[in-house]
Amino acid sequence: MTLAVLAIGLLAGVLGAILGLGGGVVVVPALEFVLPHFGRDISIAQAVAISQIGVLAVGLSGAASYLRQGLVRARTGYLLSPYTIVGGAAGSFLGLVLPARVVATVFSALLLYSAYNLLRGLKRVDAEREPSRLVPPAMTFAGVMSGLLGIGGGTVQVPVLNLMAGVPIRQAIATSTFIMGLTAVGNALVYQAGGLLDLPLAGAVALGVLIGARAGAGLQSRIPAAQLKLFFSLLLIFTAGQLLWKYWVHL
Repeated sequence: MTLAVLAIGLLAGVLGAILGLGGGVVVVPALEFVLPHFGRDISIAQAVAISQIGVLAVGLSGAASYLRQGLVRARTGYLLSPYTIVGGAAGSFLGLVLPARVVATVFSALLLYSAYNLLRGLKRVDAEREPSRLVPPAMTFAGVMSGLLGIGGGTVQVPVLNLMAGVPIRQAIATSTFIMGLTAVGNALVYQAGGLLDLPLAGAVALGVLIGARAGAGLQSRIPAAQLKLFFSLLLIFTAGQLLWKYWVHL
């Protein structure tokens, strides 16, 4: 089972660093779908709690690499991170009390909406433009989703930074990775206080994520921006479908 959890973390780290995600879109469904095959059932709330540690690992490892490459908009990250941190704390408290089906449904809706926005802007050329005034509330919402769903917030942050703040996709991914590490610390503390954080599983996920994130950050620069958006969108749609199937069809 430990090797399977490490593999989940490795995949989450690679995809997380390449796409600006915390890896939660991989970790949360994978833990729920894979661990029962090893005789270990896990609730979505526990998977979300474990994923927060993976998000923290992606943020630390991926952001360090992106900072060296000069892709992180550090000023933007520092200005927007307070919104995601406050939202993350609120979302984490909600994650402790909401039913699993509600969390899974919100997660799926968020993934599908983010995929739609990215596919809609697939042919749009990245260019600098004035940020929308809706960026701060949108980033707060990203924080809420991060705490509630165990994601880094990249599923919201990357489209917001790219489509609303006018940050080119590569820099949006790098800046999102930078922000998510700051947000995940508070989220993890809330879930630990709620008694939902399985530290051995979280440690195995984090180890895999750290290894994968270093590789993913190096690969990202070799992938065309349009392909990044397309792959990101397809991953979100697939994950949403899996969760909806589990909680609404295959009960």
